[in-house]
Amino acid sequence: MNYLITIIGPTAIGKTSLSIALAQHFECDIVSCDSRQFYKEMKIGTAVPSEEELASATHHFIQNKSIFDNYSVGDFEKEAIAKLNELFLKNNIQIMVGGSGLYVDAVLKGFDDFPDINEEIRHNINADFEKFGIDYLQQKLKELDSDYFQKLTIENPQTLQNPQRMKRFVEVCIGTGKPYSSFIGQKKNNRNFTPIIIGLEAERETMYNRINQRVDIMMNEGLLKEAENLFPNKSLNALQTVGYRELFDYFEGKTTLEFAVEQIKMNTRRFAKRQITWFKRTENVVWFNYLTDIKEIIDTVELIIDNSK
Repeated sequence: MNYLITIIGPTAIGKTSLSIALAQHFECDIVSCDSRQFYKEMKIGTAVPSEEELASATHHFIQNKSIFDNYSVGDFEKEAIAKLNELFLKNNIQIMVGGSGLYVDAVLKGFDDFPDINEEIRHNINADFEKFGIDYLQQKLKELDSDYFQKLTIENPQTLQNPQRMKRFVEVCIGTGKPYSSFIGQKKNNRNFTPIIIGLEAERETMYNRINQRVDIMMNEGLLKEAENLFPNKSLNALQTVGYRELFDYFEGKTTLEFAVEQIKMNTRRFAKRQITWFKRTENVVWFNYLTDIKEIIDTVELIIDNSK
């Protein structure tokens, strides 16, 4: 039997160090499902593991794409499953880590099949979003898939504020002429592994302090310069994310640098809250305080594996 140890939790909670410790103990690889760390041009602002950390265990799906690539969660699902099938031939225990709930779910549960969308449609939606903002996307989804819009309003309202997700919903509706929701749950996905899901958590104040410190470290490491280099491409999907959008506003003269940094901290804290909401809905998670001794976590994982045999 194959086991995929999956480490989840909010940003800056310590998932990377735990994943490396587990990979070293079980002598296996790490599959990253942090959707922001895929892009090689976005290193500092996405808290990519350090060179030392990357050398401590074999990692996959870190800085393996360009911001100019069109890369969807469906693409990731296919590539990650293929990679895991390959890795399980060497070791029946592997590790997956990341804070992108949608991408975690894509690997653990499978992702629905959506048709390819014409590039011109995607370009037009991006242009309309730049012109009219998130309200345009919300109105369009309400018009094209009112059932799904209502479902999000009730169950997951923060998604309605996520430009990338909203653009995807609208482009599927326009590109296929069918509601986005009509494609959900149509495909049965089988997996050749048993997931063991480990969650890391902390008191909210502690978590927020860790986030604030991380942003300060990023700024000291050169986030401003990194964002400046990416600024000419600010409309790309990959760059519609915390840590870059706020600095783009600064480059456009909309804010001061000090205000932009405070906005990064605030928006990252909000992002962490959304991560917690998503992951708390995940079933069969074994939660640990982020300060828990790693040996205790390893013992728990080994007990779960023994009891499943």
